[in-house]
Amino acid sequence: MFFINTLSVVVPIVVAILLSFTNKLDLGEWTKNLSHAIGIINSLTTIVLLFGLFFIKQSKVHLHRIAMTIAFVLGGLFLVCYLTYHISNPANKFYGEGVVRYIYFFILISHVGLSLVVLPLVLRAMFFAITRQFSRHKKIVRFAYPIWLFVSFTGVIVYFMLYHLFPAK
Repeated sequence: MFFINTLSVVVPIVVAILLSFTNKLDLGEWTKNLSHAIGIINSLTTIVLLFGLFFIKQSKVHLHRIAMTIAFVLGGLFLVCYLTYHISNPANKFYGEGVVRYIYFFILISHVGLSLVVLPLVLRAMFFAITRQFSRHKKIVRFAYPIWLFVSFTGVIVYFMLYHLFPAK
């Protein structure tokens, strides 16, 4: 648990530090497309999480394990793409106006806030599953799964609102 607790604290701190850099690294034009890759990763994660739930409800434990492992790997890939994008590109401005602006920021703030909460929960859920502590796994998944699904799905919503519904002018 020490490793999980350490990661749960260190990862958000490192992300915050990297995002606070005002001078962005020049990693090339290709990094501008990472926002779309992030949207795809969040979409795939949402789908895979739903499949994982479906499989476990059908008692297809092997397929559930595969789905959740894929979701976990996608989470790691998301983090790499997210950091690479944000250390090399300025933050995007949201151009929606009126009520939609408040909706966007509510979704964004809840997404970011719960993304901090979900990391230690998911790490523990994976640890309990890998170590075959299934009663502990089930207990933590009651909290981890809906938060993870929410964070993943709201990531898709934020992406669509920012890049497709109200793109930069």
